Amino acid sequence: MKYDYLIVGAGLFGSVFAHEAVKKGKKCLVIEKRPHIGGNVYTENTVGVTVHRYGAHIFHTSNKAVWDYVNGFAVFNNFINSPVAVYRGEVYNLPFNMNTFAKMWGISSPAQAKEIIGRQVREAGVSNPKNLEEQALSMVGADIYHNLIKEYTEKQWGRDCKDLPAFIIKRLPLRFTYNNNYFSDAYQGIPVGGYTQIIEKLLAGCDVKLNCDFIENRTELEKLADKIVYTGAADRLFGYACGKLEYRTLRFETEVLDVENFQGNAVVNYTSHEVPFTRIIEHKHFEFGSQPKTVITREYPDEWRDGCEPFYPVNDEKNNALAAVYAEKAVKAGYILGGRLADYKYYDMDKVILNALELAARLL
Repeated sequence: MKYDYLIVGAGLFGSVFAHEAVKKGKKCLVIEKRPHIGGNVYTENTVGVTVHRYGAHIFHTSNKAVWDYVNGFAVFNNFINSPVAVYRGEVYNLPFNMNTFAKMWGISSPAQAKEIIGRQVREAGVSNPKNLEEQALSMVGADIYHNLIKEYTEKQWGRDCKDLPAFIIKRLPLRFTYNNNYFSDAYQGIPVGGYTQIIEKLLAGCDVKLNCDFIENRTELEKLADKIVYTGAADRLFGYACGKLEYRTLRFETEVLDVENFQGNAVVNYTSHEVPFTRIIEHKHFEFGSQPKTVITREYPDEWRDGCEPFYPVNDEKNNALAAVYAEKAVKAGYILGGRLADYKYYDMDKVILNALELAARLL
């Protein structure tokens, strides 16, 4: 059978594009190298709890059109992301707000918090930040940096903060209100029952083939379609001919616990080096669950290597330049790139959906 589009990857980008193409009467084949659809937003039911297998995915956007679009495929609840951070036994609210400052310094007013932070910034004496540590000290001062940023960031990236570029934390929001809502977007929530149902509905009307690696089956697959939308890693598409792009990966350790409530919150970060993982997700709290058991996932960051999932692009100058080379090669070869891996950018879900819709509008 001849298809109008071969779409490589059944994640959010590929599935949205496929859905829009089918609506326009196009025949689509979607292939996925994993044994399931959904990419990193894949969710599954474990002991009655919806589990985010590849880490927490909390939908948030200020784009009403995108919000309306996703609500056409699932019912979203009113979950508000309000993570907490544990540093050597002390619990702090995130993002940095008056609850954080009150706990850290025993104060109660925004004026007191601003005075302390301002003094610590002046004491740091950084006028032209050259790395992440200097950037953080110039924005939030020593206490917040050392308790809640430094060791967590070094675990996340596997490098000393002095060796990380400043742009990673160009934005460190300081809120001088008692507001624990991590996101400031107008719309936020979790699909009741998880994200997989959304992908299933998006792919209705498409042919889908799982456990199918495009690179390993390229010769026969390219004959099946007029156009190819590729959402995988661009360097692998060309056999790493110009070098490998760098990523950070995650290792997930998930377990079922015979307790109703393990940590009292969906997301708890662990910011010290003493704890090897960066955070624990307790999945039931995303849907306000009351099941007799609970499911938790510990996240361990690691250096990416062959065979691992590439989660976070290392968007420094060298890697971005290499990504641009591969993007140009893809255009010349006739591939249509899209999504987090292909674009070598870490996108929020709403941006992935918007990009897919915009691509569909241009091509269809």
